[in-house]
Amino acid sequence: MTTLPEALAEIREALLAPGLIHGEGRGRRRDAAPSVVKATVRPVVLKSGPMLQIVTDDGQRPTTRNVNGPAEIDKLLEEPFGSWVVASETGTISLQTTRKGAIIHRGAPPAGGQAQQAHDREKKHLLDPGDPLFAAVEADARKRRQVDAFLRQLDVDQLPRSPHIVDLGCGNAYLTFAAYSYLSGLGFDVRVTGVDVREDQRRRNTELASRLGWAQRVRFIAGDIADVKIEPLPDMVFALHACDTATDDALARAIEWEAGWILAAPCCHKDISRQLRQGPQHLLTAHGIMRERFADVLTDVIRSGMLRERGYDVEVLEFIDSKHTPRNAMIRARRTGRRVSDPELAELVREWGINPALRQRLPATR
Repeated sequence: MTTLPEALAEIREALLAPGLIHGEGRGRRRDAAPSVVKATVRPVVLKSGPMLQIVTDDGQRPTTRNVNGPAEIDKLLEEPFGSWVVASETGTISLQTTRKGAIIHRGAPPAGGQAQQAHDREKKHLLDPGDPLFAAVEADARKRRQVDAFLRQLDVDQLPRSPHIVDLGCGNAYLTFAAYSYLSGLGFDVRVTGVDVREDQRRRNTELASRLGWAQRVRFIAGDIADVKIEPLPDMVFALHACDTATDDALARAIEWEAGWILAAPCCHKDISRQLRQGPQHLLTAHGIMRERFADVLTDVIRSGMLRERGYDVEVLEFIDSKHTPRNAMIRARRTGRRVSDPELAELVREWGINPALRQRLPATR
């Protein structure tokens, strides 16, 4: 047991010393509440030199500022947080306030702990794999890698400062929550809406958003992608592994909403494969495994072409290595408003005698 001023002085010294990895204050004391839910401190290197980055979260949105010198740290330590944890290359210090003062625990540095500047760390992970968020959403390592790779395809320089993102077919909302955490950490005043057909998923995800203190910025709707009502209309639409024609539903709604960006990683291309199986036999479709692989390619070629016809620049890319998921293709589209007519696309559809789901969901082009 030690006095609170003595304990805070030790925390201050650790936050300002070389070798800092990460510091976090959170919780409240018995007699007072801080003005923010939590605060984190980490070293960064900017063009102007090394600084400390302070991120404070008021429960609705984070605020990031880069500081040089102890004055801002002193101000932060005046907040009546219930606890502090500071990890550095030399060790870990934990402070827990009590009625009579504070309890300090000192331990070893984090495993593999080494002071890394923010720009170095981000090359490896956009979100720290140890972030409590991933434990809260119960995301395993495979899902964390997929979400991280998906978010790397965002062109954050092209986003408005207050973007609205809609995640269609969000399921357990791994991507929904990670997108909010990542973009808000960059200083965006972001709102995210997750849509899933299951009401139990909506309840589960809404409860989790409340526990994380994000309920005002992250919301969930239960309903079909094809007819869900979204207000305000989104700037960006996500669809991560929406199965079969659910991806077509997502693309159609994004086009209808004139979303500025669409990022879709398709899954389970069953619809076109089924139509090819029922059509005339062909060398490309006679064997089941070849038919399925060809249907994957044909489906996404048609989706990409239809997006271009409706005013989008489109890329189809591999967003993650196939060892992490075989469904590793992504359609990334940016709205330009320049509509084009593609006779080759129409001929491809006629040649194979198919009726693509996305075409059924969209009005005919003029």
